[in-house]
Amino acid sequence: MIFQKNISLKPYNTFGIDINAESFISVNSLQQLLDVISNHKDIFILSGGSNILLIKNISKPVIHLNLKGIEIIKNNNLDNNSVFIKVQSGENWHELVLWCIENDFGGIENLSLIPGNVGTSPMQNIGAYGVEIKDVFQELEAIEIDTGIIKTFKKEDCNFGYRESVFKNIEKGRYIIVNVTFKLSKNIHQINTSYGAIQEELHKKTIKNPTIKDVSNAVILIRKSKLPDPKEIGNSGSFFKNPVISTQHFNQLKKQYPNIPNYIISDDLVKVPAGWLVEQCGFKGKRFGDAGVHKKQALVLVNYNKATGKEIYELAQKILKSVHEKFNINLEIEVNII
Repeated sequence: MIFQKNISLKPYNTFGIDINAESFISVNSLQQLLDVISNHKDIFILSGGSNILLIKNISKPVIHLNLKGIEIIKNNNLDNNSVFIKVQSGENWHELVLWCIENDFGGIENLSLIPGNVGTSPMQNIGAYGVEIKDVFQELEAIEIDTGIIKTFKKEDCNFGYRESVFKNIEKGRYIIVNVTFKLSKNIHQINTSYGAIQEELHKKTIKNPTIKDVSNAVILIRKSKLPDPKEIGNSGSFFKNPVISTQHFNQLKKQYPNIPNYIISDDLVKVPAGWLVEQCGFKGKRFGDAGVHKKQALVLVNYNKATGKEIYELAQKILKSVHEKFNINLEIEVNII
C-alpha cells in the first residue's frame, strides 16, 4: 500500500488534467482495500482514469485500485468450447485482450485498444464494432463500501444497457468492483465482422477467413486511424453517447439532411452518430485554447496541453447547446464529470 499527500492526478487520468488530490492511497490487494475502506467511507475510487473528466481538486481520499491477476477457472459444467477467466479490476483492458488472443480465447477481440482497466468495463458496458461487455460477461465481485461485504453480481443484476449498468445509476458510489469473470470461446470462435470498417481492413489484406487476431489487428488499425492516443493527446475516447431518437423525429431530419447516417434500433427508434451531429455543427477540429475537438473524430474532446477540466467541460456545454438548437436532440455526456 502506498500513501501520499497533495499529489497531482495528471498521470492517473487519460485527459491529463492537472488536478490535486489531498490524499492518495494505492492498494495492491483485496485485504489492503478492505483495510482502507474500514477507515474511510467517503472516498473517491480511481482505476484506469479513462472515463472521467476532473474539474476540481479532490479533498476526499483517492483510492487507486492496483489489483492484478488473471485466473483461468476450471468448471466441469463447461462445454468444450468455453472458458471462464476471472480478471482483477486493476488489469489494463487492452493488455487483457492481447492476452486472450495469445491464448486463443475469443469474444473480446472487437474491443481492442479501448483505454482503461477491467474494473470499469462493466460499469459502462463498454462496446465497439458490434460487441459489448454484456455479451461475454459472467459475473463480478464488488465490495459494498458501507459494510465491507463482498457481493457477487450476475448479468441480470447489472441491468446492462447502452453504455449503462446499475453501477452508473442506482448503485453509483456504493460498490467497488474488485474482479470480473468473463465467458469466452476457446476452440471455435464466432467471428464478428459485421461492421463495414472491419470488413474493409480485412479486404485490404485479402483475408477471407479471419482469426480473432486478424479482427483485433483490424480494430487496432481503425482506432489508431481515427482516435488520438491518450499518451500523445489527452482524451477520454468518446465523450458523448450516440443518441437514440424516434423514427418520426429521424424522418423529419432526413428531409433536411438526406445523408444523415443512422442505425435502425426498432420500428420506433433510430440511433444517430453523435460525432456526425457535432461535426455538422462545425466543431470538428476546432480548438479553444488547449481544449478542442479532435480533427479526425468529432466525438472526441481533447486536451492539447494544459487545458483545465473546466475548460473542456465548458466546450462540451457549447456543443450540447449547438446540437440541440440545430437538430432538437439532447446529447448525453458519456464521461463521468468529477
